[in-house]
Amino acid sequence: MRPAPPPAPADGGPVLALTVGDPSGVGPDLALIAWQLRRARGIAPFALIADPEMIARRTAHLGMRVAVTPTDWAKAESVFQRALPVIPLAGPLSGVPGAPDPADAAGVIAAIEQAVAAVRAGKARAVVTSPIGKKTLYDAGFRYPGHTEFLGALAESFGPGPHEPVMMLAGPELRTVPVTVHIPLSEMPKRLTAERIVTVGRIVARDLVARFGIAAPRLAVAGLNPHAGEGGAMGREDIDIIAPAIATLRAEGIDATGPFPADTLFHPARRASYDAVLGMYHDQALIPVKTIAFDETVNVTLGLPFVRTSPDHGTALDIAGTGHARPDSLIAALKLADRLAPAPAAA
Repeated sequence: MRPAPPPAPADGGPVLALTVGDPSGVGPDLALIAWQLRRARGIAPFALIADPEMIARRTAHLGMRVAVTPTDWAKAESVFQRALPVIPLAGPLSGVPGAPDPADAAGVIAAIEQAVAAVRAGKARAVVTSPIGKKTLYDAGFRYPGHTEFLGALAESFGPGPHEPVMMLAGPELRTVPVTVHIPLSEMPKRLTAERIVTVGRIVARDLVARFGIAAPRLAVAGLNPHAGEGGAMGREDIDIIAPAIATLRAEGIDATGPFPADTLFHPARRASYDAVLGMYHDQALIPVKTIAFDETVNVTLGLPFVRTSPDHGTALDIAGTGHARPDSLIAALKLADRLAPAPAAA
């Protein structure tokens, strides 16, 4: 798979909507660093949805010289040239580095909702989400397994669907998609169905065409069991579930092949033979892409009526507020969002 050339920054129009994520994590740090590097790294204008006072406190804590300016969506692009534009939340955030506070959960959720609403209203081009601390949200009553599922629910506000969110991890050399995601490994064989594989394969193929500009996507499908089941000797899921799903996708004109043993699917020569891999479970898909390019890999949600990207890492509470957070994955997420959701042409 050949990496796409880096996109040029947008000239104007709606900005990218960046959520604060867990304010006690590295999300605020990375937003500040990305703004500082906006010219050097060719980053398109973005606005951070957060508590401006909390962001100002983090700026001072880090000893950074960044102007933080509360603004609205209409003025965000012009503010971005001289200061970090912040779209204020309705309430304050504590945002103590390394100390998650359940009281901040409502603001974390509201930031995601505001980002999606801004895109729906044409005030922002795409949603870029900073990492969230799921346990803190669960403790506050959040009922979704994670960002992906919540965004799928919010997508219903765009009109009739179905809107089926699908997680893709996209790096410079590899794209992978887990067919089953945030469930215990013990539950995965019960949830893995041919229907699910076909649904995911259709969405991946469609969005590789529509968003990534790949005219004829090639999907490699990983087997579930060692050696893809070894002809049934190590389990029949590859024969009874995965192979029929591949046959259905191929009958629909989608170039899907497999099932392939996962242990030989990710070396350089094999990566040249496909555009994305469908893995059967979370770690099967995420470990290879994060190992190859942890700091450059982006989480992209396919199957939605809007573009959403995110860094591929977590909240990193242990280094929040220390100045040691690396911005590479967030910058890659901002640049990919800019590429997938181009600014409207000037009138």
